[in-house]
Amino acid sequence: MMSEFSHPLLDLIAKDTRYTAEAYEFIRNALNYAHDELGLGKVDEEVVKASLEAEGDLPEEAHLTGQQLCEAIRQYSITQFGFMAKTVLNSWGLNETLDFGEVVYNLIDIGMMRKSDSDSKEDFAEVFDFDRVFVDDFDINKQDDLVI
Repeated sequence: MMSEFSHPLLDLIAKDTRYTAEAYEFIRNALNYAHDELGLGKVDEEVVKASLEAEGDLPEEAHLTGQQLCEAIRQYSITQFGFMAKTVLNSWGLNETLDFGEVVYNLIDIGMMRKSDSDSKEDFAEVFDFDRVFVDDFDINKQDDLVI
């Protein structure tokens, strides 16, 4: 007998087959990387508290733009996969930066990410070219852990 278990992300992957589960997990991890490792979207806790008391909403600075998230994804991809980054991302259905936006907006639709009023899926369009940043600009000699 088939399980009646349902999860919004599983339902999403079944409905929109363009991207794999790994793509969604990777984008969420890249957002954490942007906050934790790159310090993007961080605000002073006092500013957040004051803003919540005054307006009941987070200040704009607590939020990453589409362009900032694309840059964080680029850096995280290279950190995780090195010169294989483009191949791995492509295997998950991620072929251009607009795909990052599609994944993010799918996650927003199921309540797993948030957006501000000024955000748009178009913020992710043509932020960088995959071939340029993952192939042409990739310098294997810069890798610290390269052992010859």
